[in-house]
Parts: sequence; structure tokens; C-alpha cells
Amino acid sequence: MDKRLKNLRKTMNREVFAQLKFTENHKKSIHEKIKQETHSDEEILIAIMQLLVQEKTGYQLVSLLQSRGILNFKENEGSLYVILHRLELKGVLTSSWQEDGAKFYQLNKKGRRLLKKVAEQPLSNHISFKEILEG
Repeated sequence: MDKRLKNLRKTMNREVFAQLKFTENHKKSIHEKIKQETHSDEEILIAIMQLLVQEKTGYQLVSLLQSRGILNFKENEGSLYVILHRLELKGVLTSSWQEDGAKFYQLNKKGRRLLKKVAEQPLSNHISFKEILEG
């Protein structure tokens, strides 16, 4: 199978990609668009909740969100802690301090039910970020 894929790649390079030409401006434009890619508040909240099915620190959460392409907290970790605190106040997650001084967050039963409810909805009907944090 590996050989077939290599042959396919060679054929694609020879037949299809050889005809494509990108200028430096075009490459720069593509890179800029990739950097500007943003995620909706709802997508970010769902990602946070999905990651908090298991206990995590805020630092771990930032790293895992970055690995998902969510860079909103890269230079502003404080805004993540605001969201976590609001979720905690809404009774969606619990937190605990460890002996080493690290604070861990995890969805509780209410949070897991909410995540399940959101996951079952079509994307167009997702519960809004505002509803969860303020409503």
C-alpha cells in the first residue's frame, strides 16, 4: 500500500501540481488568511468543555486548545480563566487545588449533560455562548 501511495504522489506531482504556480504574494496571502482564522465563541466553549471531561489545569487547557488551532488564549491566558470562573459559577464545572498549588478544573454532572445536549444539536442550533455564561 505504501508503494501505491508513493506512486500516486509522484503522479499527482507530475500531472496536477506541476501546473500550479504560486507567486510570493499569493503564498503570503494564504499564510495571512491561515493566521487570521478565528473560531466562534461557541466553538471555543464547546472545545473547552470537551477537554474538561477529564481534569485539567488552565495551562494544560491552553496547550490543548492551541493544538486544536484555537490560539485565542496564546497571549491572553487570563481570558480563559474568566471563562472557567464563569462556568464554575454557573455550576457547570468544579475546581480543586492540589498540594503543589495547581488548580484543576473538570466538568461536573451538569456540565456533562450540557455538553451532551450541545453535541446532539445541529450546528445551526447550538446553544449560544452568552446563554451558558450569562443566562
